Amino acid sequence: MYLKIHESYRKVVALADADIMGKIFEEGKKQLEVRENFYKGDLIGEEGAVEMLKDFALDDATFNIVGEKSITSALKAEIITKEMIGRVQNIPFALVLI
Repeated sequence: MYLKIHESYRKVVALADADIMGKIFEEGKKQLEVRENFYKGDLIGEEGAVEMLKDFALDDATFNIVGEKSITSALKAEIITKEMIGRVQNIPFALVLI
């Protein structure tokens, strides 16, 4: 997975699976684009991702999460629930605005 932090008025955490980086998924009117300039940061494993997500949740960050492994990490970190997960071409994603 790739984790990238964007600095804005609050931190924006982008987490995406490495195997879908740079790809575009479309389904009807929905489009999911996993842009390298937004998502591609540091490579991170599941354990590290879970800890980072928990830490950033405490800092009132927002989250953009895409891909099976990334979504699983977010569920384990308890920053999302299954009801918050959307899908485009069966690729899961979640947006969290805390």
